[in-house]
Amino acid sequence: MYPFSYTKVSDERAALAAGLRGGRYIAGGTTLIDLMRETVERPGALVDINALPLHDVGVTSRGLRIGALVRMADLAAHPQVRADYPVISQALELSASAQLRNMASIGGNLMQRTRCTYFRDVTAACNKRSPGSGCAALHGQNRAHAILGTGDACVATHPSDLAVALTALDAVVHLHGQDGERTVPVSEFFLLPGATPDREHDLRPGELITEIEVPAGPHTRRSGYLKVRDRQSYEFALTSAAVALRVDGGTIGDARVAVGGVGTVPWRLPEVERALIGSSPSPGTWTAAAARAADGARPLEHNAFKIELLKRTVARQLRTVGELG
Repeated sequence: MYPFSYTKVSDERAALAAGLRGGRYIAGGTTLIDLMRETVERPGALVDINALPLHDVGVTSRGLRIGALVRMADLAAHPQVRADYPVISQALELSASAQLRNMASIGGNLMQRTRCTYFRDVTAACNKRSPGSGCAALHGQNRAHAILGTGDACVATHPSDLAVALTALDAVVHLHGQDGERTVPVSEFFLLPGATPDREHDLRPGELITEIEVPAGPHTRRSGYLKVRDRQSYEFALTSAAVALRVDGGTIGDARVAVGGVGTVPWRLPEVERALIGSSPSPGTWTAAAARAADGARPLEHNAFKIELLKRTVARQLRTVGELG
């Protein structure tokens, strides 16, 4: 681990000033510290933001508001979140280990970096870690890598389960920086690798995540998250599906579907959603809609199995949510 300075701040003004000087914000530290130990990340300064007043969860008729420093375990266990936004609670409970969920913040969860083994191996070529060095995963061991949103520069999957659920629910990220406050849809907050795979988030220098907002709607209660992985405990997704439906009088009036474990960012499935809206809930509806889940996929040597696995994962979760009372 390289030398660094450590500062605690108690107000946003001090945090932003430190961030503009190049400091890296830290809350639970469950990802950043690991990357520092492995010398993947080498920040010269850490800025501890745990004292900022960003720990509240609010549920109103307009929606859900989540402070960036709320711990994953606390949000997952919140009674109103469990009742009104089950897809969020389920996504969190299927993430990481209980110990990590007790430490990790919601803002930090959105900022975590890929678990690609080549990204974390400083001897391997990785455009995300060292732009222009190449992508060892393209012709290496790529079973766990992405099939959607990929390019020649990067095929690493996005790691967050929560981000998939938030993408499905049209959540918005609130940011505070030197130019004031702004909001960015979660679907635009995560950036496709393109020619700049090292730039993963729509963040300006020194900007701080302050809150995540999820709009209310009848679809949020009829929602859920399915995660398919090699083992049941503390493992990242091979595929996952966040589904939220509104069913009125035997007809699907609204559908929100996003998937994880297969994309370089949390991946929304508009073609699947369009195939569902106006249809009647039935096994045939779920299967036909899920058949569009892998549209545009670009499999690699070792992960072509994800195409069929993704379709089955989406179909299963559509059926599960569609049959909820």
